[in-house]
Amino acid sequence: MAESSSPPTSHYFNLTYPLPYVAHVEINRPEKLNAFIEPMWLHLPRLFSHLSSSPSIRAIILSGAGPKAFTAGLDITAITSGPLSQSAAPPPSATPKPTTTHTIPPYSQPTGTPYTTQTPPPPPPTPTDPARLARSLLTHITTFQSSLTSLETCPKPIIAVLHGHCYGLGIDLSLCADLRICTPSAKFAVKEVDLGLAADVGTLSRLGKVTGNSSWVKDVCISAREFDAHEALQFGFVSRITSPAALPSASEDGEMQAKEKETAMSAALQWASTVASKSPIAVQGTKELLNWSRDHSVADGLRYTAVWNGAMLQTEDVGRAMRAGGVGKGKEKKKPRFEKL
Repeated sequence: MAESSSPPTSHYFNLTYPLPYVAHVEINRPEKLNAFIEPMWLHLPRLFSHLSSSPSIRAIILSGAGPKAFTAGLDITAITSGPLSQSAAPPPSATPKPTTTHTIPPYSQPTGTPYTTQTPPPPPPTPTDPARLARSLLTHITTFQSSLTSLETCPKPIIAVLHGHCYGLGIDLSLCADLRICTPSAKFAVKEVDLGLAADVGTLSRLGKVTGNSSWVKDVCISAREFDAHEALQFGFVSRITSPAALPSASEDGEMQAKEKETAMSAALQWASTVASKSPIAVQGTKELLNWSRDHSVADGLRYTAVWNGAMLQTEDVGRAMRAGGVGKGKEKKKPRFEKL
């Protein structure tokens, strides 16, 4: 099956293909600790929609550029200049906008004939009616939520590599991945309470389901306190802390963080390579059934699984996997190869 389209591009995300069937999405705003601004979270669903439909992708790695942060969360300017900062104000003046006169440069019009154009209209004013303002915020929040949910609904397994700072939106984003690993020096925090609001794009809905510990979830979400890699592992937020980097004790912190990230990326590549070598029918079906069963009763999960496999067990991948695995008398084990979806 041929690729349906080229991937959408944005300088805020680096998209590479380090291994066959493996994509690496790197958040690319290291000068701001990979903090998110609106163009970034608007681009995210377009990017993951492409990866979801690409038959050449079977596993995805998500990381942050630079040695200091996976992401420090939402850029504070996105709050101070966004809908949350806009208070009610009188409607703009009805005075007509002035007309601006321009001269076309000689190279585009030899005569240099002047022309006129109206100044572009300003953006629509913030609603002053509380109900209309609430409706505007509802649209803003649900769009943001849908952006992150695009990772969770992506059929390809996603492993998030967490290093340095992982605050606020970083928790939201990584919870939408299927697997989280982190470096020994990684630091985490659900920071929204310190900004005067309740987290609203995923953490409060997903963290308890991931960890299964309501007391701990309320502790870190209500206090907004920082917790380290060992606490994240203890309560099930991450599944593994990668081995500490072997550097001399006199090494600079930046050098140590970079080495730790390199080690974590190696572990992620190894996991992604393993997943990419398996049947995409089996892998993506497993993710679908796990996510669906998480949100439904055991009985409903069993029924959905039966219906799903009623169709998917007819794949040729089952026979390929069994023959390659040496199932049957006289069979020799060999690495199976599976067709693209």
